[in-house]
Amino acid sequence: MDKNLKRDEHARENALARPASERELAKRYDRIKKYLMGHMDAFVFDTFSDEYLKKTKLEDIMKDVPIPLRKEDMEGFRSEKGLPLTLIGENMARVIGIDPRFRHAEAYAAFLFRFLSRRAAEPLVKKAKNAADKEDYDEACIYFRAALVLKPDDLAAMYGYARVCRAMYNKSNDAAYIGNFKAESLDYLELLTELHPKFGQGWYYLGYMYLNLGLYTKAYLAWESFLPRSRVAKDRREIKQRMDQIQTPMEIERGYNEVLAGRWQDGLRILEPFRESVYKDWWPLWYYMGEAYLNLGRPGEAKDAFHRVLKLNGTHTETMEELMTLYNVEGNQEMVAKYHDKIALIRSGSEVTIVE
Repeated sequence: MDKNLKRDEHARENALARPASERELAKRYDRIKKYLMGHMDAFVFDTFSDEYLKKTKLEDIMKDVPIPLRKEDMEGFRSEKGLPLTLIGENMARVIGIDPRFRHAEAYAAFLFRFLSRRAAEPLVKKAKNAADKEDYDEACIYFRAALVLKPDDLAAMYGYARVCRAMYNKSNDAAYIGNFKAESLDYLELLTELHPKFGQGWYYLGYMYLNLGLYTKAYLAWESFLPRSRVAKDRREIKQRMDQIQTPMEIERGYNEVLAGRWQDGLRILEPFRESVYKDWWPLWYYMGEAYLNLGRPGEAKDAFHRVLKLNGTHTETMEELMTLYNVEGNQEMVAKYHDKIALIRSGSEVTIVE
């Protein structure tokens, strides 16, 4: 068996072995719902009459189940003619897209499967793509989520959802919002490449996600998986160029990992040559050198490195904690108090200007 095919099958097996709480949207921790709940205000709820349930043979799934209706649907719903079931189904899809754990989500999914067949996710993905093309990202997000409630491993829905989450955080300036949508996009790109490893564009965007997180080795490996799965010459040239560009950052990352593994001297051997390079303004470079110096019993050099970190990233509380430890050993309680107060301000969410 081809080595890549064997690896793909192994990745898919691992993904399917994940608990439902990781791979099914309706059972995962939902970090996105709170940003969409305002759309629920568009709905009021009513119920089908017993006569209508009998006529449409819906008693088994819709008895005593509230029906989501837009305010403008109410007159039609109560009229003799009633509303098209496709319109009611669309409302149900929007509700489960907003809140996949809505208390009647299972009944709504059964309704959609009955009237749209087992391929019910497909029209929802189409609606999501149309909304995304118009940059109506909330709408797109809701429909992609609804499709994933119906079919958790749908390739188009997973890919579209990861991409639209990316588009949403790129348009925001809110740190919490960006963090939640970025984490959701990353989760779904990773899951996508596990469940559908032959789909090259999943690896393409996963590589860029890792790159933006400063995970250079992971980015390189993702792009290594992308290249044999892409026939687009332009994309292949772009990614090969990116892979060449991150060779040095990967080496620096290797130094970080040596420090994290407790191999302090090996970490310094890799990192110290970059102190006067074009990477001298990378604060993690100084942070990990500081950690190595500290653990090698070189407190003066550690202190200098940590101060350099704060000049480059003035809200890095882990560095402040290390400086508190160093100043406490020296008996300099004034500096200990200074960093203690700064940490408290940062963690309280207050604006703070750090001057080193």
